Amino acid sequence: MTKKPAETTTATATPDNFTDEERAAMKERAKELRTSSRSRASKADKAAEEEAAVVAKIAEMEDPDDRIMAERIHAVIKENAPGLAPKLWYGMPAYARDGKIVCFFQPAQKFKTRYATLGFNDPARLDDGTMWPTAFALTELTAADEARIGELVKRAAG
Repeated sequence: MTKKPAETTTATATPDNFTDEERAAMKERAKELRTSSRSRASKADKAAEEEAAVVAKIAEMEDPDDRIMAERIHAVIKENAPGLAPKLWYGMPAYARDGKIVCFFQPAQKFKTRYATLGFNDPARLDDGTMWPTAFALTELTAADEARIGELVKRAAG
């Protein structure tokens, strides 16, 4: 008797079965790594290429709310943390220090969630006591939100 393979849906995932969106993100990451390892451009040219890739990825976002938030977050990060280098990470706009991802923007549409996310990885060092947030849900951006993001990325970049 042969086992029938489990049906795959984009709504559920098990340890052995990734969603279509997760598989697509992993493929994007593999492509990013291949592209990065093949590039023989100077450090400045690589940085320009990576920023262009981030700007292009933002422009490709189908959901206008995601695209507008990503554009604004990109501008806030560039203004407040110019030492963070834009780069793609699993097909998402991300910002790195010394090659390590500090923060990233995950559009809602990427994994079909109800809100976009601004996430921070451990190199951000946003430690505050014994517990602190590492991701923020975004449904829109106000001037106050942009100011808070600016403060967070300044701390994260330091």
